[in-house]
Amino acid sequence: MDFLISQNYVNYVCQCGLLKPLTNLYFCRHCLNLRCSFCCHHEVDSHFCRNCLENIPSSEAKLRKNKCNSCFDCPSCSFSVLSARATTIQVPMTVKEKQEGEESSTTTSEASSGKMVAKKMYYLACLACRYSSRDVGISDQASQNFCWPEQEYMHANRFNTILNYYQALVLHDKQVKQDEKRRKTTNKSKFQSMTDRTGLNVSAIRRQMGFDKTVSKPKNKPASILPSMTEEVEELSEDIFTKPINLKNITTIEQRFTQPANQPESVKHLYPQHKNLSIKRSIRCRHCEHNVIKPEYNPTSIKYRIQQFASSHVPEVRIIKCYPLMPNKSAFITLKLTNPTMNDMTITIMELPTDDEEVMMIDEMKKNFESLTVSSKSSLMRPSLIEDPRIVSCKPTAKLELPDSSFVINQRDDSAEFDDEIQTDKKDPKFVIWRKANKIAIELSITPNDLKVNDEVIVGFTMHYTYSTVPSTTAEKKDSQQRHALNARVYLNVGNIVDYSTK
Repeated sequence: MDFLISQNYVNYVCQCGLLKPLTNLYFCRHCLNLRCSFCCHHEVDSHFCRNCLENIPSSEAKLRKNKCNSCFDCPSCSFSVLSARATTIQVPMTVKEKQEGEESSTTTSEASSGKMVAKKMYYLACLACRYSSRDVGISDQASQNFCWPEQEYMHANRFNTILNYYQALVLHDKQVKQDEKRRKTTNKSKFQSMTDRTGLNVSAIRRQMGFDKTVSKPKNKPASILPSMTEEVEELSEDIFTKPINLKNITTIEQRFTQPANQPESVKHLYPQHKNLSIKRSIRCRHCEHNVIKPEYNPTSIKYRIQQFASSHVPEVRIIKCYPLMPNKSAFITLKLTNPTMNDMTITIMELPTDDEEVMMIDEMKKNFESLTVSSKSSLMRPSLIEDPRIVSCKPTAKLELPDSSFVINQRDDSAEFDDEIQTDKKDPKFVIWRKANKIAIELSITPNDLKVNDEVIVGFTMHYTYSTVPSTTAEKKDSQQRHALNARVYLNVGNIVDYSTK
């Protein structure tokens, strides 16, 4: 049985030196390197509500405070959405009496008769925990699309005052920085710039008019806000330690954090909360500034315009079987490799680079990036945001016996997935156990170091594989496709050392 690919079993080395599973990595087809989330720039494309699927512009989402106006989260269970439930009430029927006077004017008056009629009303209810808007005293509404009453907060004016103050403070600081930058960037030339008519430069005109450029205009700072301090503190009630507490009526920490402005202590004050908006984001490589992930703009679509996941371009390694591991004793491990591309791959397993070789690789990467940054004048991303490469922190604790030759994995064939027959080829090396469609199983020998019982055994190797940029679907494209030789460092956690004294 295959182990699930996760952080504890199979990890790939990103270009920046971090260990990530293959499902958390991206592959840049322009750089031909693996990228993690730190090596990519995340951009927000659109805002939408995942309940009603309403697409909201970014400017409007900012005004709404990233909340949906029509959808509400349950404040009690915090994981369900409140739905509008219909009910009927008895109300007196109204009779309209028209009084006609002149032809140009008519008046209408309503009077209630004694007859009762049914009227449909709506309220919010949770289908998971049976919470309803009636529990907090919110009256039923005549329409389910009607704006439900908002909760009034005691410190709302105080929050708005603080928000306006800091917004004005940010604008003031931004204006001061712009003025300083404009003052520093004045180009002084040894030749006076004469005007056409007067023959005077700007500085001379300012001196004649009485303006002194050394004196700057005072900036209007925003008025400071008064601190909210009070000397009067309410005293605790005398029965606070003796009064019995019903935990069903007291809110939890999670329920209070969902309403940070009010933080109710009782369940009776849990008001419905507007649902947070979701986003669709595109992921861009920081080095070449090309998109690796680009979703569709429509919130109802789950497709991608561009999807360059590493699992669709890099061979996947999984652990099938591992024999008991003992210190300084060889054991066999069975790995399954899968080719996700539409072209055959030639794979060679090599040793990991040493520390000196890894340092040289990092220095070469930095030099290549600096030369690329200097050559490209218009850059969208700042070089300071790029993750610096580092040495891999994980170190192998076992020696891997490398295979003596390379092997080929067939291209991906969706129709062959339903074929139960396991193929064998006499030309395959001895370490190849079986092959099926685009999958192949190999058996390697590992020797753990002098470790203690229950210590983790980590094995690493460099996987050298061939990658084709253009799918070879026709004979014409086969000649035009470009093949590249790429490397991927893989670290495997094959298990723990067993107690060899009992074996």
